[in-house]
Amino acid sequence: MELVSMQSLVAVAVIELGLVLTPGPNMIYLTSRSISQGRRAGMISLAGVALGFVVYLAAAATGLTALFAAVPEAYHAVKLAGAAYLAWLAWQVVRPGGGSPFEMRPLSSHSARRLFGMGLVTNLLNPKIALLYAALIPQFVDPALGATWWQFLQLGSAQIAVAVAVNGLLVLTAAATAGYLAQHRRILAVQRYVSGSLLGFFAVKMAVGKPA
Repeated sequence: MELVSMQSLVAVAVIELGLVLTPGPNMIYLTSRSISQGRRAGMISLAGVALGFVVYLAAAATGLTALFAAVPEAYHAVKLAGAAYLAWLAWQVVRPGGGSPFEMRPLSSHSARRLFGMGLVTNLLNPKIALLYAALIPQFVDPALGATWWQFLQLGSAQIAVAVAVNGLLVLTAAATAGYLAQHRRILAVQRYVSGSLLGFFAVKMAVGKPA
């Protein structure tokens, strides 16, 4: 089986770098979970996010993500589910009596299973990832090389490597600020509403946005 060109791998990696550095659902969830519960929780959540990438990669390799381009209803179903999920997260942050996702509160800690599951769901309900595999990666697949599924695996692996590496650094950096934030309650209050507003913004944007 042929290997894809290094140029294609680098192109996918660079594009993914730009995407992962743009604030989005994964970044917000991983940051809040890491700071509120620590590095271990952030890494477990990241493992769930990583599995979500693997699921999309497997779907792309078998041609399933083509449904999002061929059947608009499938895309919109995922988009609306993702928007509803983000709206729920936003409400949990800003509701009366709610706390900041950046505040470490042992009573609100989640189990490893739930952390992993929430990380997975956050990624699976992000239609931008589906579009990444349905519209972006196929542009670097060359039928002349044969075995398109093998090319998908190579290109997708490059994307996942960049996403996991950058998000891993984000988790470590976010967790390192927990002690500082614990000593500055006003900053925590501001972060609560900023975080909730960002989640709400992404929920609305996801619900009304059009495919790229």
